[in-house]
Amino acid sequence: MVQSPPRNAPERTGRRPSRGAAAFLRDLVVIVVVAVLASFLIKTFLIRSFYIPSVSMQNTLQVGDRILVNELVPGLVPLQRGDVVVFKDPGGWLEGEQVAAPSNPVEAAGDWILSLVGLSNQDANNHLVKRVIGLPGDHVVCCNALGQMSVNGAPLDEPYVVLQPGSRAVSGVSFDITVPKDRLWVMGDNRFNSKDSRFNGDTPSKGFVPVEDVVGRAFVLSWPVSHWSWLSDYPDTFGGVPAPGT
Repeated sequence: MVQSPPRNAPERTGRRPSRGAAAFLRDLVVIVVVAVLASFLIKTFLIRSFYIPSVSMQNTLQVGDRILVNELVPGLVPLQRGDVVVFKDPGGWLEGEQVAAPSNPVEAAGDWILSLVGLSNQDANNHLVKRVIGLPGDHVVCCNALGQMSVNGAPLDEPYVVLQPGSRAVSGVSFDITVPKDRLWVMGDNRFNSKDSRFNGDTPSKGFVPVEDVVGRAFVLSWPVSHWSWLSDYPDTFGGVPAPGT
């Protein structure tokens, strides 16, 4: 026998009561705050992404490539010879140079997505990317009879350098410098198309990069996917360099 429900019993519809607009907005605010905080922490302490606008680091980095930069270097992790680093313009290095932003729709979309999580840099036009050749105190000389550069008397075999056809010299200009305290000597891998330490002697930094201006070490070539790779500091090239003064 089926009994009818009491007349005063509430009708059951099977639907849960609505949480309301206020609860939805509260959750949305929490999500946004957490996302902003996470992106701030990532950008401030861990990694950032930079776009490569020039040919100065070919063939290691091509125009349009994007790299991820470890910001723990040099704050917590020391710099090494051979590191590819991103640094702020010490003053005058970028004078007269136009740095183009990504124009490809896919790249622009990727840049927008990265900006949402704090990885893309809106001030990237004020930065440069080069390879560290000389650390503070290093004696850097170019070139010997074989066209090689030496650091603290040790000649370097640099497989990443783009050479001029018919030449073994790794630089079109000769130099003999000692890196000052808290400074770096940096060069592009495309030595004959790189405005690096060699050509900035008339700037306030005298061609050297203050360590404090280094944003971090590039460790991954992240875009495009076909170029994906880890960025080496070439330990075989720099492993035999002695400490300064030895």
